[in-house]
Amino acid sequence: MSLEPWDEVRTALHVARAGTVSAAAAALGVHHATVIRHVDALEDRLAVKLFQRHARGYTPTEAGRALFDAARETEQRFEQLAAQLQALQEGISGPVVITTIPELAEAVLPALVALQNEHPALEPCLRTEERVLRLEYAEAHVAIRAGAQPQEPDNVVQPLGRLPVALHGSKAYLAQHPGPASDDDLRDHAFVAAEGPGARAPVERWLQQSGHRIAFRSNDHATRLAAIRAGLGLGFAVVGRDDLVEVMPARSEWHSELWLVTHVDLHRSPKVQACTQRLRAHFRSFLAG
Repeated sequence: MSLEPWDEVRTALHVARAGTVSAAAAALGVHHATVIRHVDALEDRLAVKLFQRHARGYTPTEAGRALFDAARETEQRFEQLAAQLQALQEGISGPVVITTIPELAEAVLPALVALQNEHPALEPCLRTEERVLRLEYAEAHVAIRAGAQPQEPDNVVQPLGRLPVALHGSKAYLAQHPGPASDDDLRDHAFVAAEGPGARAPVERWLQQSGHRIAFRSNDHATRLAAIRAGLGLGFAVVGRDDLVEVMPARSEWHSELWLVTHVDLHRSPKVQACTQRLRAHFRSFLAG
């Protein structure tokens, strides 16, 4: 037994409330013939009489009362859902999912702290994956991407700047291996490198082309940082780390272009706008420093 379409149930519920077809039609803003058609179609669909028809109007049968009790609950839930959806559209609240590569997680977190302080009803979620999450499939609201400019036709793409990457080492490693003064000195050092999708980054391509000795590889950014801290070799990281020693400053050939990406359908929603504005302001300061 099917209760669809909902329009027929809703029409019958208005008849039960009003007691007459004309009053229900006025409440719904439709012709009385539409009301009669909906009620007749619903009774045919359910194979049960929902009303006793008489000169004064319509009175629900026992089956009708049972249906309309459930319909009233459903109607209330629809109204609550509509209010929630309207609040999400007009307000800055609820979940907002930002996706980026693992290398940028620490750089993004201060912006999300500021965002949550500005909008306490907002619930930021940061998803760091090498895989590109699909905004058109609602896997995220906002993406910060590195590399070539994204080309998806339904996305709004804004430049964020160039991510500075420098060569780092641990104090323990540098105590045993004097830091390089030039590129020629790099031949005497071991390196920590990426594998998998991370190996496509400019610094990793530079490392592959240079022919330097790779002492350790990992597909996980946090593991690579741990390997550098443990003294397995020199490695690349975003500038400004206080847990590693910068042994060579950032170079343009090591940089990655950054892009702020939103889907066109959500780009102008208040919470996405609040998120992108905060991220742009943060990266202007972060990249300038």
